[in-house]
Amino acid sequence: MININFSGLMQDSIGKNGLTMNDFNSIDIKKINESLMSRKYPELEFLDLHKADTSQIKELGKYAGGFENFILLGIGGSALGPRSILEALSPFHNLVIPPHPPFLKGGVGGLKPRVFIYDNVDPVTLKNILGIADLKNTVINVITKSGSTAETIASFMIIWQKLKEQSLKAEGHLIVTTDPEKGNLRKIVNDYGLRSLPVPQGVGGRYSVLSSVGLLLAEAIGIDSDEMLKGAKDIHDRCMNQDLRQNPAYMFASGLYLTQQLKNRNITVIMPYADRLKSFSEWFCQLWAESLGKEGRGFTPYPSVGTTDQHSQLQLWMEGPEDKVVVFLSVEDYGADLEIPAVFQDMEGLSYLSGHTLGELIKIEQEASEIALTKNGRPGITIKIPKIDAYHLGQLFHFFEISTAVTGLLYGINPFNQPGVEEGKNLTYGMMGKKGYEDRKKEFESYRQRNPLSL
Repeated sequence: MININFSGLMQDSIGKNGLTMNDFNSIDIKKINESLMSRKYPELEFLDLHKADTSQIKELGKYAGGFENFILLGIGGSALGPRSILEALSPFHNLVIPPHPPFLKGGVGGLKPRVFIYDNVDPVTLKNILGIADLKNTVINVITKSGSTAETIASFMIIWQKLKEQSLKAEGHLIVTTDPEKGNLRKIVNDYGLRSLPVPQGVGGRYSVLSSVGLLLAEAIGIDSDEMLKGAKDIHDRCMNQDLRQNPAYMFASGLYLTQQLKNRNITVIMPYADRLKSFSEWFCQLWAESLGKEGRGFTPYPSVGTTDQHSQLQLWMEGPEDKVVVFLSVEDYGADLEIPAVFQDMEGLSYLSGHTLGELIKIEQEASEIALTKNGRPGITIKIPKIDAYHLGQLFHFFEISTAVTGLLYGINPFNQPGVEEGKNLTYGMMGKKGYEDRKKEFESYRQRNPLSL
């Protein structure tokens, strides 16, 4: 079970920049409990994902696992979640040749299929993917709940045509993950008899990683989706405790909310001490930014990774503007280790490392950074992860999703919509010629006519 240490937020540890337990008395915990229990927003359905039946996902995962290549088309939560799973649980997936390293033992049998995640509309990237992955031996997972995401649909249309040009049957190569009842992709699924998986109607994209959105890829590369959901269930039970001081999600949300309100800490740095969690930190940043950044509220999330960014960012956190909280993700068991050998013994500046291990060094560096920030009165939270596996990754996903939803409730905002994103989408629809968006095209063109200051 993951463990969350909040002492780095408290006045007893960091002095005047910290909180007191009395500060938490201002949190209306009864209102939060009522909002969650009554499902104030239909999108709170993500809370039930840990109870889902995975049999259909497993069946299609087995089918997808029989191909040499797996191309995922998606953007935002439809790509960040699956990429986090891939890189955390099967690092170097496309490069590793069996026998694979010890930390991959028990999964990714044969390390097939190779995985390519296309989450943009950079034409060079898609061209290169299609140059590597022979479509005859490729399954394509198209993920968009609405069925109208321009970037995903555009790449889907290109691949549809490529399949047609090669006389390949779409129903043999496509798995569509979309709304169970409506939308353009659901119509295409029905019209062409394509394999498909539903995104639950009450689950938004950035809260969807523990649905078919993330779990199909997991199953295709040999990761047990049930283990992820078991982890989510176990942390869920702790995060539904109605006592704030016994609920880690309530404490995380309230602690960051209060440090912003009382101490002007507007930036949340997330810093996992594991390369395998680098993509996870990017997943968190979308969740935190898109859920909370509205109506003049929210935090700026900042992705980082230890120890790398101790040498690029720590100076700023230590002595720069006092506007940050650092969230450390500390790993107890890396699943593999390397001993530092007894070489260069005549050089005092190097020999002190001999006899230690890389695992020991990275853990010490994480604690050292934590202590240094504490000594300097800079707030932080430390989340200890026993090991990086499907069970604990499921816990991390669910914990941060609940914490984000609760933070939105504290702000009094809807943590599930994204009105600021829609404006850019609508302008794009207008310029690309989508019916009903003609006025947006005119607006777009009027801005083009302005004389910007350029040099």
